[in-house]
Amino acid sequence: MLALGVIIPVLPKLVVAFEGGDLQSAARVVGYFGFAWAAMQFFFQPVLGALSDHFGRRPVVLASNLGLGLDYIFMALAPSLPFLFAGRVISGITAASVATANAYISDITPPEKRAGRFGMIGAAFGLGFILGPAIGGALGAYDLRLPFWAAAFFSLANFLYGYFILPESLAPEKRTPGIVWRSANVFGSVEFLRRKPALTLLAAALFLSYLAHESLPALFVLYTQNRYNWDASTTGWALTIVGVSQTIVSGALVRPAVARLGEKTTLVIALTCGALGLVAYAFAPTGALFMAAPPLIALWGMANPSFQGLATRLAGVSEQGRLQGALGSLRGVSGMVGPILFTQIFAASLAFNVFSGAGYFFAALLLATSLFIGLKAAGAKRD
Repeated sequence: MLALGVIIPVLPKLVVAFEGGDLQSAARVVGYFGFAWAAMQFFFQPVLGALSDHFGRRPVVLASNLGLGLDYIFMALAPSLPFLFAGRVISGITAASVATANAYISDITPPEKRAGRFGMIGAAFGLGFILGPAIGGALGAYDLRLPFWAAAFFSLANFLYGYFILPESLAPEKRTPGIVWRSANVFGSVEFLRRKPALTLLAAALFLSYLAHESLPALFVLYTQNRYNWDASTTGWALTIVGVSQTIVSGALVRPAVARLGEKTTLVIALTCGALGLVAYAFAPTGALFMAAPPLIALWGMANPSFQGLATRLAGVSEQGRLQGALGSLRGVSGMVGPILFTQIFAASLAFNVFSGAGYFFAALLLATSLFIGLKAAGAKRD
C-alpha cells in the first residue's frame, strides 16, 4: 500500500503530460486506466484466492510482491502512454493478492475478533496512504517518474521481508485437496455468494460501497487540480491527511467500536459518515473546507471490516480464500465500472461547465443505498 500510495499523486499527472496537458482528455484516459486495473483484479482475485486455499497463502503473497516490484520498474521506464497502460494492466494482476491477505487474517483469528483484525489491515492501508502520497508528491515535484522507482523499491523490499520472515498461515491438513476451479473464476464466485440470502444481500451492499469508494481515487487528483488548482505536492500532502485520518480510524476505532456496538451498528455509522463526507466533497467551495471532510470519509473505513466480519461467519475454514476472492471480485467489478463512471461524469461536467462535484454527490447516493441493503442483510437469516 505504501508503493501504491507513492504513485497516486503522479500517475494522473503523468497521463496529463502524455496527453499534452489536455485535462479533459486525460480524465477519460485515467478512467480507462482504472477500468483496466480493476478488470485484472476482477479476473485474478478469485484465482489467487483458490490457489491460496490449495497451496497456502505465503507463495501467493510472495509472487504478488515480486511481480509488483518488477512492474513498477517497467512503468518507470515507459516511453509512451501505451507502455504505461500495459504496466497498469500487469499491476492489476500482480496486486490481486489483497483477498489472500484477508484470508490469512481469517486463518489466524477467531470469528468474533476478525472485524478488529481486518481493521488492522485497514490501518496498514492507511499508513501506506500517510507516507506514500507525501513521498510521491515530493519526488514527483522533481520528476514524475521518480515515484515509480520508489514504489519498486518498497515492493521488492516487501518481497524480501515476506521471504525471510512471513510464516505460512494455512496448515496443510486444512487446505483444499485440489484447486476448486469452479469457484476460481468470476462466475463461480457469483455462485459462491448466492449460496445464502444473507451473504447475497451483504455482497450487494458491499458492492455499492466499493463502487461509491471508487469516486475517491478516480476524482481526487483531477477534481482538486481543476477546482482548487492544487499541484502534485499539495495533492500529496492532502492525501497524507486523508491517510492519517484513515489510519487513526482503522487502527484505533474499529476494534473498540465493533466490540461495544456490534458489527451492524458500526456498519450503519460508517456508511452514514461516508455519505456525509462525500456530500461535503461535492459542495466544498474552497480547498480548506474540502479538507474538513476527510475525518468523515475516514469513519467510512469502519464499514469494510464490519462487512468482512459478517461475511466470514458465513463460510467454512477451508472456504475463506474463496470467500475473499469472491468479495475481491466485487471490488474488481466496482473498480472497472467506477473509474469510467466517475471520470466520465467529471469530464461531462467540464464539457458542459456544470456542477463539477456531481460525481461525489452520485457516490453519496450509492452509499445511502448500500446502507439500506446492508441493514436488510444484517437482519436476514444466516442458515
